[in-house]
Amino acid sequence: MSEEGGGNATGGHVAAGAAHAEVGAPHASTEHNHGGNGGKEKGNGNGNGNGDGFIVHTNSIPATSTRGTSVTPNPFSRKNTSLDLDDYFSGPRDAAKHSKWPLFLQLHGSITPKMILPLLAIGAWASLVTALSAKFEHIELSIEPVLLTITGFVVSMGLSFRSSSAYERFSEGRRLWGQLILASQSLGRVFWVHALERPDHSKEDLLGKLTAMNLVIAYAVALKHKLRFEPYTHYDDLVDLVGHIDTLAKAATDDQKEAIKPRKYTIFKTMGESLGISFATSNPRKLLKRSKKPLGNLPLEILCYLTGYADELVANGQLPVAMQQTFMYNNLGLLNDVMVNTERVLNTPLPIAYAIVISQITWLYVVLLPFQLYAALGWITIPATVFASYIILGIFFIGHEIENPFGMDVNDLPLEAFCQQIMQDMETIASRTKISTQDLVQSARNKVLFPYSNGSYHAWASQPEDAIRAAVKNRPNTYYEKVPTAPNTANGPNNV
Repeated sequence: MSEEGGGNATGGHVAAGAAHAEVGAPHASTEHNHGGNGGKEKGNGNGNGNGDGFIVHTNSIPATSTRGTSVTPNPFSRKNTSLDLDDYFSGPRDAAKHSKWPLFLQLHGSITPKMILPLLAIGAWASLVTALSAKFEHIELSIEPVLLTITGFVVSMGLSFRSSSAYERFSEGRRLWGQLILASQSLGRVFWVHALERPDHSKEDLLGKLTAMNLVIAYAVALKHKLRFEPYTHYDDLVDLVGHIDTLAKAATDDQKEAIKPRKYTIFKTMGESLGISFATSNPRKLLKRSKKPLGNLPLEILCYLTGYADELVANGQLPVAMQQTFMYNNLGLLNDVMVNTERVLNTPLPIAYAIVISQITWLYVVLLPFQLYAALGWITIPATVFASYIILGIFFIGHEIENPFGMDVNDLPLEAFCQQIMQDMETIASRTKISTQDLVQSARNKVLFPYSNGSYHAWASQPEDAIRAAVKNRPNTYYEKVPTAPNTANGPNNV
């Protein structure tokens, strides 16, 4: 796979980073810019530099799936994507995008786009009531304002309850995904750092570690799809992660090609779903109900494979420290705990009786607003009703949107970003090999007493032990004193 360059190395620098680009970063390009005379090379150029190292030829690395592109795509990335019109109506919102508009003028992330039709309907209703009241003055359509006060109090209590319960679910969903990220990072460290590679099976153990870390990513991605009622395995960010394991979801995907085909919607249905019209909204559990094969529980099945791998690590003696074994099994249990609790949040919404009555009293209050405002405002009743409805319905719609934090609304949790973070964390952990304490400590750039001293490890190692302990003891005083306290010799540490 590699050859050692002794004198005339191609391009003048080490090209071993290409191997990591293929294995550790599935979305990275195999083309690198090396700093020698060769400029840009792919590992098999004919430069004439003089560097020592390893030259990795890309034609000797196993080919990766390209799916019609020159490099393997990163299914998690939304980099270089523009803000399209549908981003105002569906999400989750890309938090990486920055808007320079003042907060009260921003539309991306606002509930305003989904309130277009309700506000138009309220405006038309207020116009009708105002016009009839002005034309038929002998008909008394106004209502005493005291009703506004009484019903307004009830509506405010209902909206407050709805908003607080919805945000509590949103906050708990974020906390659970934070635990998932923590458990994934911990398992990545156990698999890559703590697990030993057996001398006679080092290559197999290395590939086994990478496979287990990919399964950790697959668990997060599978949980994301499960929480969105997407039970199959053909999704771009999942198919290559679980294609090699036997699961019920994979069998159902292979046997039901028609069920997984994307459905074409008319423009009216698409617009209706974007604007939040209930009659146009599809049942999110439609795929589950239409399946003719058992779909299983993909995150749980992946967790079983991870548990089997963990058992083999222990049985093979690759985790000799008991605390490491306990730590690994505790984090596997944490993954299961996250799955169960996210499903609890998803499947236990606000009781339907509360949801119905809060919706009814909110809309009743808004419908009665023109009758209560006309006597005092006249034709100004129309814009006043629209503005008041925007305030009331805005709070109502926000509570409805964040009640399920795992969906595809604009303000739902960015699960794709969380999965991407886990993937990047696994790549970061695997990009560095485990180093010994000697290599870590005995470095010329290790300033062991920084900022007390800029002296390196070797400078302090040349000092007596008593001098080092005295410097450590006196270090807190340096923030209050200007006098240098460390030994000042020609070859000793450089004091701050």
